[in-house]
Amino acid sequence: MSKKNAFYAQSGGVTAVINASACGVIETARKHTDQIGNVFAGRNGIIGALTEDLIDTSQESDAAIAALRHTPSGGFGSCRFKLKGLEESKREYERLIDVFKAHDIGYFFYNGGGDSADTCYKVSQLSEKMGYPVQAIHVPKTVDNDLPVTDNCPGFGSVAKYIAVSTLEASYDVRSMAKTSTKVFVIEVMGRHAGWIAAAGGLAEDRGIPVVILFPEVTFNQETFIARCQEMVETHGYVTVVVSEGAHWPDGKFLAEQGTRDAFGHAQLGGAAPVVANMIKQALGYKFHWAVADYLQRAARHLASKSDVEQAYAMGKAAVEYALAGENSIMPTVVRKSSNPYVWEVGKAPLSEVANVEKMMPKEFITADGYGITAACKDYLYPLIRGEEYPPYVDGMPDYVTLKNKPLAKKLPAFEL
Repeated sequence: MSKKNAFYAQSGGVTAVINASACGVIETARKHTDQIGNVFAGRNGIIGALTEDLIDTSQESDAAIAALRHTPSGGFGSCRFKLKGLEESKREYERLIDVFKAHDIGYFFYNGGGDSADTCYKVSQLSEKMGYPVQAIHVPKTVDNDLPVTDNCPGFGSVAKYIAVSTLEASYDVRSMAKTSTKVFVIEVMGRHAGWIAAAGGLAEDRGIPVVILFPEVTFNQETFIARCQEMVETHGYVTVVVSEGAHWPDGKFLAEQGTRDAFGHAQLGGAAPVVANMIKQALGYKFHWAVADYLQRAARHLASKSDVEQAYAMGKAAVEYALAGENSIMPTVVRKSSNPYVWEVGKAPLSEVANVEKMMPKEFITADGYGITAACKDYLYPLIRGEEYPPYVDGMPDYVTLKNKPLAKKLPAFEL
């Protein structure tokens, strides 16, 4: 096979370390110029491929690409744009292949979660049918930690560290004021169907904090929840509640549901924290404060987990190495060999086993009452949040990079989304 160019794109909600994966892809490709030509990035994710809005990463210096490792968010822009089935979105998939042909692209690295794994899988299938083989490798990313097969997902370790630390720090604040003021603090975290991020808040209990967790995996019971909060306040003087945005009533309706839907057709969430806080206020009369971690939790590169940064880079690096070895339609994975000491290695999984499959919290990770995490869960979580890899600072502020993102000249007619 003659030397081909590569296409890299970022998909879905960005993380504190997705750029570390981009760094891994580009730096590794630059070490194999005998097999890979240029690396083109999609401006704003897969939309960049569809509209032929490609970024020429060869215009970026080695120093700028290296700085991606410590820069949060998506350096090339991401998007929430889901391609459907091959027949439903045939026009879009054929356009992707046309763009790849026009720019001599033979490698497709798609950095994202379950939806992007599905897109990557379909591209690998269609490219064969159209007679233009493309090696499609999915680079795992998601703060939700809900991709199957891999032990954990790059992006999760850092958001887990941020939530664990924030829960602890805010709880210290509440504890100091509980005698005469606030007795309840509620923090809302991401996690539509899987409670991995909420679970991280439970690590604060190892530092003496009374924590109640509301998981998506556990149907919300208002009566037992209020009773548990009352018990905690009467015992400790205060309580911290970590609520996942996906916490739901017995009928399946989210506590936070607003009645609107996002670009993927998912229910638009936001507001579980005030719902829960007011519920406690009405039932028990306790003064409260609440917060929604929102973008803060996934953008906090200043508090990133060292293991998360290392794994994010390793997944990008492995994606290129697997492609050069002839692999196609796979995803690099994190394989845990030991939790104490923490030992992991890079593995791989076929995309047919990854696409559209969500990994929920195992039952053995949630306490029998449904409001806490077990020792097994803590053994799983702690290695993922250990270690610090701070970005460089200038004048007290993190020194993040903004790329030039120079466009590549277009060769095809315009395409309407």
